[in-house]
Amino acid sequence: MRITEAARRLGMSPRMLRYREALGLLPPVRDKGAHRRFGPDELEAVRQATELERRFDVSPAELAFALRALSEPAVAQAVRDLGVRIGRIQAPRRALDFEKEKALRLLRHR
Repeated sequence: MRITEAARRLGMSPRMLRYREALGLLPPVRDKGAHRRFGPDELEAVRQATELERRFDVSPAELAFALRALSEPAVAQAVRDLGVRIGRIQAPRRALDFEKEKALRLLRHR
């Protein structure tokens, strides 16, 4: 089906569907250079995305970035580094740090 019909079925505007496509929130077009046709897979992908947005109170752009962080290792690492820096993610402990902390605990108990 065409975008106008898909948008009507999903309860959103064709413009919003194009925006979601630009963000990468739709399955890729099967035939390169062809106009997108909306079938059951595309409609279900949009429904699933809108459900996630509603459940976690995020925008389509935020959801698209989350998918990018999951699928691109460099982005995932940059986000992880920021999370460690601001204290949202605990830095992985190295074995040497663990042994050092263990030794300090033992010394304190003497």
